Amino acid sequence: MNEHQNKSLSESTVLDALKECYDPEVPVDIVNLGLVYGVTIVDDWVGVKMTLTSPGCPASSMIAEQVKDRLRKLPGVTDADVRIVWQPEWTPARMSDEAKKKLGRL
Repeated sequence: MNEHQNKSLSESTVLDALKECYDPEVPVDIVNLGLVYGVTIVDDWVGVKMTLTSPGCPASSMIAEQVKDRLRKLPGVTDADVRIVWQPEWTPARMSDEAKKKLGRL
């Protein structure tokens, strides 16, 4: 472990921070939408593997930049990367119950 790493940096800390990131077309954060597939933390670097609600999402680069910017604001993080993947394909079943209620799907 890097001696300069903030020991409070964890997957749950990252996911909490990502709850501040939104697809501009949906009033639910990317975590509760089920778009985040994985978080990797290596010393002061954080990587996020995520998808979008559709492959043709016009806001894909904006969302990826929003995620990287939010991660870089976490204490102990100096760099972050986002990898957009299409497998497994996102479906509304990945949404949290909170998101389903907000979008009227429950």
